[in-house]
Amino acid sequence: MPASKTVKLNTGAEMPTLGLGTWKSQPGAVEKAVAHALKNGYRHIDTATAYANEKEVGLGIKESGVPREEIFLTTKLNNSDQRDVEGALKRSLEALDTPYLDLWLMHWPCPMTKDGKADKEYDWLDTWKEMERVYKANPDKVKAIGVSNFSVSYLRRLLEHATVVPAVNQIELHPACMQEDIVEECKKHGIALTAYSPLGSDASPLLTNPIVEKIAKKYNVSPANILISLQANRPQVTVIPKSVTPSRIDQNAKIVDLTEEDVKELSSIEKENHLRVCKPYWTGWGNIGFPDLE
Repeated sequence: MPASKTVKLNTGAEMPTLGLGTWKSQPGAVEKAVAHALKNGYRHIDTATAYANEKEVGLGIKESGVPREEIFLTTKLNNSDQRDVEGALKRSLEALDTPYLDLWLMHWPCPMTKDGKADKEYDWLDTWKEMERVYKANPDKVKAIGVSNFSVSYLRRLLEHATVVPAVNQIELHPACMQEDIVEECKKHGIALTAYSPLGSDASPLLTNPIVEKIAKKYNVSPANILISLQANRPQVTVIPKSVTPSRIDQNAKIVDLTEEDVKELSSIEKENHLRVCKPYWTGWGNIGFPDLE
């Protein structure tokens, strides 16, 4: 099953399969990383208001010299901005110093107050309705809207009421957290996926997993390449490994076409070692419908 180069969204836009993630990428380092990635073939950059680095990501895009229209740029609505969708969009566009976003995601279905508590008086579904309104009113500023960290039950609730089907659901995806239930639900509705944390985490045990090492040896690449390639070989899935190290950014771009057998073997890792790194409890909204957390 050859890896995809791009994924077609339900808007008709082509989203590059490989992107650069910027979570935890600090100002000072992130602009250099973005510029380096773009100068070396990446055409998809992912950030978020919550990462506090939109301004620097914007500077990196400028520094790269790559025309804006050649870049697919994603950012995310912060939990504490769910009551001010329009204002949040304006602030993101200003920080990134860009006229438009290719994709704008609701970061979590978890409204929060400015002081970091769960905003229990507010429903994330109203946030989505407001995102739909802003999207329809500003086609020149937002090319697509989507969600992130949505479980099947949350997606179903959204789709019951949505007038715009999300273009993307960005979720944690790696061999220890394959989330096939969400992947299948999204495919059913023409929603693409973006895999964050494809290596499993910062100091990932997956990099030394014997199955991953064996397949890496077979293709003469690093274990990280296999983990990133796994997501690129899944239909309708894009993947955003993060790094600020130029050599690693270059290395991560090497995507391998895996066989069905390889994918099956990698998918079996979860049976023995299920691991969800990014849990939602910090939002104050419980398990938000993820069955492994119930």
